[in-house]
Amino acid sequence: MMPLAMILAGQGAQVSGSDRNLDSGRLPAKFDDLARRGVKLFPQDGSGISAGQIVVASAAIEPTVPDMIAAEAAGCAQMTRAELLASLFNAAPLSIGVAGTSGKSTVTGMIGWILHALGRDPTVMNGAVMKNFANPDAPFASALVGQGDAFVSEVDESDGSIALYWPKVAVLNNVSLDHKSLEELRALFGAFAAKAATAVVNAGDAESAALAMAIDRKLTFAVEGEADLVARNLMPEAYAIAFDLAHRGETHRVRLGVPGRHNVANALAAIGAVIAAGVPIADAARAIEGFAGLKRRFELVGEAGGVAVIDDFGHNPEKIAATIETLRAFPGRLLLLFQPHGYGPLKVMRSELVAMFATRLAADDLLVLPDPVYHGGTTNREVTSAHIVADVAATGKQALHIPDRAAAAAHLAAAARPGDRIVLMGARDDTLSLLAAEMLQTLAG
Repeated sequence: MMPLAMILAGQGAQVSGSDRNLDSGRLPAKFDDLARRGVKLFPQDGSGISAGQIVVASAAIEPTVPDMIAAEAAGCAQMTRAELLASLFNAAPLSIGVAGTSGKSTVTGMIGWILHALGRDPTVMNGAVMKNFANPDAPFASALVGQGDAFVSEVDESDGSIALYWPKVAVLNNVSLDHKSLEELRALFGAFAAKAATAVVNAGDAESAALAMAIDRKLTFAVEGEADLVARNLMPEAYAIAFDLAHRGETHRVRLGVPGRHNVANALAAIGAVIAAGVPIADAARAIEGFAGLKRRFELVGEAGGVAVIDDFGHNPEKIAATIETLRAFPGRLLLLFQPHGYGPLKVMRSELVAMFATRLAADDLLVLPDPVYHGGTTNREVTSAHIVADVAATGKQALHIPDRAAAAAHLAAAARPGDRIVLMGARDDTLSLLAAEMLQTLAG
């Protein structure tokens, strides 16, 4: 909701709003930033609602929330977050939508940076803070308001709202289990890509490649595979990676300032999207080297006592596996704190999460799970962190359930020794970044 509010305020709309986190005093810096942008803030008690407003709510807001009751009583027009975003997106002359189970925010940030660096002045809607655009006056730069023709946005499949978007360029990065069944995901992603003037599809992902078979207007990409746009000769570094970019007889050497094979795939997706938007490949290859990354995407918080602390958004099997694979290329034990982003996703992903941890964790690695993030509302607690830990431990890997997050972090910090990498993983909770910073201070003594 925050980047959407930033875009609307930047375009001159009158914006006000409420949030559970504001009422509970969490992350005050975020709300201070919104207030500086002219967004009026109210408690979530209905006091900010008046007749004539359009009331926009995220999928997390239930009808019983006082603001929604007040909106109904005042006869306010109502929209979902996705409906409003889709209306802005669909109205843009050059709409670039980024879809996929993993990598959406990174690809969106990469596309936005390339277009910005080349003077295209895009509007960008992202789910993460883009380091290239963050500064003391805009510390939470998850959106960019430009005057150019391009509107770049990640699009969400978790609630089915991806069906609302009509992209000129559609990026399909990958398809794997997360919020919905694979059958539902195939239908949603396939329909989204089929609408576009050009679909940019990951031929290196089996599910995406299968969907691409039914799409005529497409540009495919793959890491060390067969596609229109290919990355070869990968050379990983601890916090960067280089590769050869090949397209239609041209080859360009690229060095990314973010690590991992998965980020090479993300870069190919972004480069493919801007090629579809008319950017020469040589310009795209040069510009993407300046991409500084996103907050909470394999972000090195710092090192103390020989121990590195990394803040990461990994929350589903594919994302977590990509982070572990990137770290595994270099020596050192892994100490993982994984805070699940809800009880519902745990139930959906239980077997896949357990299988991934059982396969990816080494014998001396340690996995600790606190209880899932919970911001209120009704939820089914049929599967908990304790179930995941018990299943992983049964495979012979080291896993602990420590319900309290602070206690879980303290346990990992106490267990760390020089050469270890501590990784805090999870979604829907920006306070994980604060916890990562606190852990670094603890390690520093």
